[in-house]
Amino acid sequence: MTTDLAPLEADAKALIESCSARGILIATAESCTGGLVCGLLTDIAGSSEVIDRGFVTYSNAAKTDLLGVSPDLLAPGGPGAVSEETARAMAEGAIRSSRADIAVAVTGIAGPSGGTAEKPVGLVHFAVANADGPTQHRKREFGDIGRSAVRLASVREALDMLKAAATKD
Repeated sequence: MTTDLAPLEADAKALIESCSARGILIATAESCTGGLVCGLLTDIAGSSEVIDRGFVTYSNAAKTDLLGVSPDLLAPGGPGAVSEETARAMAEGAIRSSRADIAVAVTGIAGPSGGTAEKPVGLVHFAVANADGPTQHRKREFGDIGRSAVRLASVREALDMLKAAATKD
């Protein structure tokens, strides 16, 4: 794997420390990042006080089985796995299936294949669900910058969303 997460370690450490001080538990629901967000966070000493669990839901079946994502969202004619609706459902499912206060979801097309005109390589949807607030969504189009670069950019975005959710008053 060529994804270098080292530049993000300081941000991950700050997030862990902030959540620990506030008593916030985190869950992750990851598709195109394959557990990189949770892996980065659990590399930090003290993360066991903050990370409740991580779901790697790369397949549609895993999204349905582990997070309760509706098969209708994933079926032909639905929004599909790479969509705002699915990202939101993944984050909300991670909240329901864990003890977490906040959960981040990442679903996208890292490439080099799998893209279409409507959903190009580099398209990633993110969502952060909160146990007691509305789910936030972001859509990013990183472009065809390479699989590792899309995944690294996605981890960075997920960290930013978690930080924003963890510091909301």
